[in-house]
Amino acid sequence: MPLYRQLYYRFQEAIATENLKPGDRVPSVRSLANELNIAKGTIEQAYEMLVSEGYFTTHGAAGTIVSKQVSLIPKISKQTIIKSHEKNNFFSQGREIEISPFQIGIPAFDLFPNKTWNRLLKNNLHKLETTIMAKTDPNGYEPLRQEIANYLGISRGISCTAEQVFITTGYSATLQLICHTLLKHGDLGWYEDPGYPFARKLLEHSGMRLLPVHVESDGLDISLGKKIGLNARFAVVTPTHQSPSGVTLSLAKRLELLEWATQQNSWIIEDDYDSEFKYHGRPLPALKSLDINDRVLYAGTFSKVIFPGLRLAYLVVPKSQVSQFQYSASYCRVLGSTLYEATTADFMNQGYFLRHLQKMRSSYALRYDYVKKALIELEDDLQIKPQIGGIQILAHLKHNMNDIKIAMKAKSHGLSIEPLSNWYIKNSSSKPGLILGFNNFSTIKETENAVARLALSIRS
Repeated sequence: MPLYRQLYYRFQEAIATENLKPGDRVPSVRSLANELNIAKGTIEQAYEMLVSEGYFTTHGAAGTIVSKQVSLIPKISKQTIIKSHEKNNFFSQGREIEISPFQIGIPAFDLFPNKTWNRLLKNNLHKLETTIMAKTDPNGYEPLRQEIANYLGISRGISCTAEQVFITTGYSATLQLICHTLLKHGDLGWYEDPGYPFARKLLEHSGMRLLPVHVESDGLDISLGKKIGLNARFAVVTPTHQSPSGVTLSLAKRLELLEWATQQNSWIIEDDYDSEFKYHGRPLPALKSLDINDRVLYAGTFSKVIFPGLRLAYLVVPKSQVSQFQYSASYCRVLGSTLYEATTADFMNQGYFLRHLQKMRSSYALRYDYVKKALIELEDDLQIKPQIGGIQILAHLKHNMNDIKIAMKAKSHGLSIEPLSNWYIKNSSSKPGLILGFNNFSTIKETENAVARLALSIRS
């Protein structure tokens, strides 16, 4: 929906619910545009609609007020407005973004430094006018690759050069690049069970055959993997914070997995999707940091730490494979916008990235506590798995209820919940549960309201 209509509906809602009363003065066009960091023309369009329909009246230099005759206008009921906005609306510097409560994989937009980002973006737009029209490096924008290499060396213990880093348009593009370069149609691979369903479907669509390997309390069952697929060509793992169980792959299993890959000349795809969000102590070192025989392909993303619409991810490959990946990247079309890559490089180089991460960690830890406390109301129905990080909570259903039906019922209550059953390859081993995102709850009241709707979904 265009921004001016979003503003129009917000003011209409405020009047209908009597948060704005007849005679109340509304902000000037200039001050509201500055506050929301959007164009004055957008505010003017919304105000013109509200004036023409009788909600606002203008008084020249005295400003704009809610019409004293507004009580005569047929009102949209509060329930109608709520029904039309079943999803929560979170404002981020004036940009209204519809996010359903408990939606996973979405960072907290209210914490993002929009003004800083927009300033860097504008600077690069002028600076890169010629560069963005020229042929790009198949690896991606070199200054960003250098920043990523520096960051991984400090935060994840990965020793790599900018040459080993490849920029892609997302995790799906990263997997496609790996398949094109190192794998062939029909190759066998280990896949965590339960595990991220989107990546699983993408790999299967690319012609890979996946073996479901059970996830234990200390991570992937390596012994089972070797038993059912010793000669597998690759393994896809989330060792730092397994998705969705939240368990960490133990050191013993990390070493066993690396030994298997070395002996079988196989590849390990390490998906490090949210390692930045550990709320106590430093993030755990990456599996790649232990990789002395160059068998690990390390995949990272900016979707969870900046925003998904940026469509920016990266892959660290062994030195021996750089030329092969460069060749594949030159025709796979995995590169994104040089403008966004340059802006991200500046965002990291000038220290904003690390400051933003620090702010997110402290806020997410608080928001995790909000949800954990609110879910006590459902302790008879849900068993919450404790965790030390991440951006989602796994809640097992105690009474063997149908998690898919509950998720569908929750959708009718304006919630976005992932049923755990959909994350299993082997349905016979699935345990019902709900995967709940928590990082977009900014207040305890919001959290309690969402949990109350979740309770209705479960108990109905």
